[in-house]
Amino acid sequence: MAQPESTVINTEVKQKDPSKALVIAVTTRAIFNLEEEHKLYLEKGKDEYTRHQQANQDKPLPPGTAFAFIQAVQYVNKKILESNPSEKDLFDILVLSNNSPESSVRIINSAKHYGLEISKFCFVSDEDSTQYLKSHGVKLFLSADRTDVCNALRRGVSAALVFQQEVQAPSTLLRVVFDGDAVLFSDETDQVFREQGLEGAVQYERVMEAVPLGEGPLKAFAMHLGKMRKKFSQEESPIRTYLVTARSGRDMGIRAIRTLREWGLAIDEAFFMDGAPKGPILTQIQPHIFFDDGLHNIQGAQNVGVPSAWVP
Repeated sequence: MAQPESTVINTEVKQKDPSKALVIAVTTRAIFNLEEEHKLYLEKGKDEYTRHQQANQDKPLPPGTAFAFIQAVQYVNKKILESNPSEKDLFDILVLSNNSPESSVRIINSAKHYGLEISKFCFVSDEDSTQYLKSHGVKLFLSADRTDVCNALRRGVSAALVFQQEVQAPSTLLRVVFDGDAVLFSDETDQVFREQGLEGAVQYERVMEAVPLGEGPLKAFAMHLGKMRKKFSQEESPIRTYLVTARSGRDMGIRAIRTLREWGLAIDEAFFMDGAPKGPILTQIQPHIFFDDGLHNIQGAQNVGVPSAWVP
């Protein structure tokens, strides 16, 4: 496979073993707020965008939606290494970008300015940069481009679309919220709901209660996160995970809980919303990232300032 046009190794960060680490790839527009620059690129073209980035290469970019998530991930690494300095099962962050190397200096300078421990910057000239995800062992890909996300999911990589928003940095403790159906689990029950309505879905779940749900697009990422969480006692863990699902606890909760148990995936808290808005509970949790397949839920989360990522 062809290598990215330009990969910059960050020598200030200890390089991780990609076969052991939980590798997260983020695009520049997911980690930094590049909306003005992106608008310039669309309206004036690549050359004008490159000139602008070069002229401002020493001016740090403002944080984007995934910024606080990456900071919290670094905190987890710090805690893991404090308890075991030789641990290899760490988060590894790389930036994947369609920027040319000439316009990339500002991206690297911004990461260094904020002390972000990004191990590699991959600047790719190809139209579809997601072809490089597997070769880097990427387990989660966050992008502000819908086509990229869909391509990554087709390649079997957990991926989600990040919407640019103002994000308040929550506590250092990494908090991750997953929706259930079509995110952690397969969308089989969603399909029954669409065809037969709520009553049909409830009946289906009762019949299938003892059968674990299929795997959703973010299961692999959640499982690796769960494995890292098990390195700590519940009280001392720097990772907290949540399930916030539209399912009702009474009629459709048992199968979800049994599935998690079957997978060996420990979730700190589960909320069965029975179709109620998720915004209020997300306000209480204050996650660094919330994964959902419903755009109305993403909108609700954005309205209360929660960093959100859509799984199409």
